[in-house]
Amino acid sequence: MGVIQYEQQAGVARVTISFPARFNAMSRIMWRELRSVFESVQNNTEVRCVVIGGEGGNFCSGGDISEYADFRFQESTLRDFHENDVWGGLKAMLACDVPIVAKIDGNCMGAGVEIASCCDIRLAGVGARFGAPIARLGFPMAPREAALVAREVGLVTARQMLLEAAIFSATDMKAAGFLSRVLADNQLGAEAQATALRIAGLAPQAARLNKQTIRSLIGPLAPVNIAQDATDLIAIDIGDAYAYADSVEHREGVQAFLEKRKPAF
Repeated sequence: MGVIQYEQQAGVARVTISFPARFNAMSRIMWRELRSVFESVQNNTEVRCVVIGGEGGNFCSGGDISEYADFRFQESTLRDFHENDVWGGLKAMLACDVPIVAKIDGNCMGAGVEIASCCDIRLAGVGARFGAPIARLGFPMAPREAALVAREVGLVTARQMLLEAAIFSATDMKAAGFLSRVLADNQLGAEAQATALRIAGLAPQAARLNKQTIRSLIGPLAPVNIAQDATDLIAIDIGDAYAYADSVEHREGVQAFLEKRKPAF
């Protein structure tokens, strides 16, 4: 079973997405752990920078599809998964005033792109690959998650990810403005550490205030037409976004993946 690992030393917190048997795919429990970790970081004045990465040569390959059949085919449980588990974790990252550095290697797909989109500085190894090919699984990206990704990767790239199931190289994502730096794979860890230590050596209050200012400048991405938490950081009308839960395409896409065959849409 996957876990979110946490350790802290010299003002730098290291968060590791750890499920190497599935290329660090995110399970429901891991989303909840991610939320807990970043809520804790927010309240820890000793932490001056966070580095988030994956174990064993991959950042995060997406969601743990093996557990999808347990909740994805009913609208209420699907909504709960995205609006509480997934968005709860992402929102905690977005609300965190401590600078977050992403150390991205290997696969950064779907949930991985979403998690990276919550980071302030994104470093990637040249061999990293990015995408959100969930159209192959028969379902769309959830509204809040799509808004976040589109804001950070840009609309052109987001459309290719979601509509073409396109996969991008680190060089492509640097050109799109998503990545801060692209490094040789064997230099990624050292550069992430050096970046975190540089940040940790600066004024922590200024960093937190700068993040708050940047959030206020970005603002919500769209009008909100439904009652929701007033502190939400991306205001989106969810409406009937999860009504597809029991659709034939949705069931076929997930089942085909689990059976390791091409879906018949």
